Amino acid sequence: MEGFKVVLIGCGRISKNHMKAMADNQKYGFFAGLCDLILSRAEERQKEYLEYSGIEAKVYTDYKKMLRELHPDVAVVSTESGNHFEVGMEALKAGCHILMEKPICMTMEEANALCALGKEKHLTIGTCHQNRFNPAVKKLRRAVEEGRFGRIHSITARILWTRDDHYYQMASWRGTEAQDGGTLMNQCIHNIDLLRWMMGSDVERISAERARFMRPIEMEDFGAALIRFKNKGIGIVEGSAVVYPKNLEETLSVFGEKGTVVLGGKAVNKVEVWDFADEKAYDRENFDQVIENIYGSGHTPLYEDFFLALKEGRQPLVSGDEGRKSMGIVLGIYEASAIEA
Repeated sequence: MEGFKVVLIGCGRISKNHMKAMADNQKYGFFAGLCDLILSRAEERQKEYLEYSGIEAKVYTDYKKMLRELHPDVAVVSTESGNHFEVGMEALKAGCHILMEKPICMTMEEANALCALGKEKHLTIGTCHQNRFNPAVKKLRRAVEEGRFGRIHSITARILWTRDDHYYQMASWRGTEAQDGGTLMNQCIHNIDLLRWMMGSDVERISAERARFMRPIEMEDFGAALIRFKNKGIGIVEGSAVVYPKNLEETLSVFGEKGTVVLGGKAVNKVEVWDFADEKAYDRENFDQVIENIYGSGHTPLYEDFFLALKEGRQPLVSGDEGRKSMGIVLGIYEASAIEA
């Protein structure tokens, strides 16, 4: 078969999106191997991918063995977050480009080491912040790049979801400091990535509060942060896993001198407010997107951008360094706050 030989390490629930994304990008490559510690999960994904693509990937429970036997070009890492660093480093040492689920790692030291090894070996690292590829987000980004807001003075990211006790009990690593983080690292990091991307500046300082209101976990189930950027813009983050009785919203609100935009929907996939002092033809175009779940459908264009980056010798839109910076904001919030019950 032609194209990039790709393997997937970690076959949890997000991996369903990776099956579809890889099948949709079959002109660029294919899954040669699928690995999970639980064989039945790898076999389930094998069946799904076969139905999508007509290609039967090999299944493994040992990712190092898979890397040795298949010699892949690309390794997609979707394990528990706390294992991203170890698995990513092994994949780089095996000569693979890597596409990493969020967060790229769990500490800045790990992320710095991972990115440094990628550069040393001239290998590409991408991060799965797939919401950047939502049509509504791309429309917003176009307005930002065209300068239509004037000065952007504030951006608010609200992620008001619910994750009940059963969600955390299904996997013992969820909500732990070492393997997952709290709602800010797990559920909120996508919108935090969009906030940072739209603001276009590094962080100057952070003040924050975190709480463990209801869930039996080690980390926070609620967090709020005020972020001052070096361009003097202000970011506001509100993240919750304890909204009653179900997910309420994921919104990104951008406020500038000459424009206001609010994106909403299940995964910032709809334009709810679009007001500018000027007017462009694309203002009237509908960029809303119907999605099946909170993961959206951004993995397919994210995969395409990653493969094109490899072919064109450039960095992907969401590079390892971009993932590192967005993870750094969450870590900054953690450093600025203690968890109170």
